[in-house]
Amino acid sequence: MGRPLTAFLRSLLYAAIFYPVTVLLCFIGAIASLFGRKPTLAIVLGWVDFNHDIARHVLGIEVRVEGEIPPGCNLIAAKHQSMFETLEMVRITNLPVIVLKKELADIPLFGFLTKRYGHIAVERSAGTKALRALVEEGRNAAESGRSVLIYPEGTRVRPGETPPLRSGFAALYRALGFPVIPVATDSGQLWGRVFVHRSGTITFRVGETIPPGLPRKEIEARVHAAINALESGAQAAA
Repeated sequence: MGRPLTAFLRSLLYAAIFYPVTVLLCFIGAIASLFGRKPTLAIVLGWVDFNHDIARHVLGIEVRVEGEIPPGCNLIAAKHQSMFETLEMVRITNLPVIVLKKELADIPLFGFLTKRYGHIAVERSAGTKALRALVEEGRNAAESGRSVLIYPEGTRVRPGETPPLRSGFAALYRALGFPVIPVATDSGQLWGRVFVHRSGTITFRVGETIPPGLPRKEIEARVHAAINALESGAQAAA
């Protein structure tokens, strides 16, 4: 059996398991959220652990984490190449408040659950209004005692692509006053944009902690370099 066919069949099995279980957990999570945030966090953690396990055992994807996320409240800035890190980063970074696009927050049931979990919804087409809302919600999130996770490029990109950071990152950095933990990943090498995902190892590289209070150009340059630390390999492989 050829590798493309094997990857297709594994991806089909993964989808057949992951999506029905996700819908079920959304219903369970919505009910659990009525009893407070702790049950909601437990459901979300169970969901991302479940995805990690089936990605490993069904798709043959191993995860390698280089470095550690330090304790305390941080602004975690991660590379975004696929759906995979949107779940895996929740597991690696211990349930942070997540900055996500408003379209996801508007999905029935799923959006309700993410709100109960703790999110900052961004309407990317709203310009200055969205930036003000991001800062305000970010400050509210900081009061929860949890880290905040943002994908500073603003959208998913292909391996090898290194677009500039969106302005929302710098605004949130100033508003929170948290140290920044940059995280690079090469998930796009294995996790397809459509249906088929390939086996192998996905790396998450935790960069050096960057202190708060730096000028915008400096913080953006340091974060941009750190989250793209794995991109030279992606370009060489292309």
